[in-house]
Amino acid sequence: MTPVQKLAGLVVLILVLMVSAAGFTWQVQEWRMGKELAEQAGLHQGELAAVSAAAAKQVSAEQGKRLALEKTLAASDQQHTRELSDAQRNQTLLRDRLATADVRLSVLLDATDSASSCNVPSTPGAVGVVHGAQRAQLNPAHAQRIIAITDAGDQGLIALRACQAYIRKSQ
Repeated sequence: MTPVQKLAGLVVLILVLMVSAAGFTWQVQEWRMGKELAEQAGLHQGELAAVSAAAAKQVSAEQGKRLALEKTLAASDQQHTRELSDAQRNQTLLRDRLATADVRLSVLLDATDSASSCNVPSTPGAVGVVHGAQRAQLNPAHAQRIIAITDAGDQGLIALRACQAYIRKSQ
């Protein structure tokens, strides 16, 4: 073998060693990066699990709040319905009593009002059993209309109280 051939063989051997060393370096680098990526993936999985657990806890708490609010609203609605039916029953009883003349609706008169030209005496007479302020009885038809108006007003007040209770409880 000639010295040039030996030199060429040596250069080829050095190049082969350099290529294999570079390949080995790349392999080591890949192992290290793979290990780091696996660690990061594990940390990421842990963080995702923690976030998922926190989200599930928050959803559970919100569901608990929603259920409590639903129970409160159901109780409030039940109370509102009970008050409304009681008021309607009382109005119906009063209307029936007015219709049968069991009860008569009357209004107070202002005996001191000179503009009304009312000739009602300011003191009760011996004929009546009612002592105190002078009263005038209303026509039953007018009394029925007044009761209907107060019934609508009562229903409005009950609905208003129910709305106010809802607002207070939902805040």
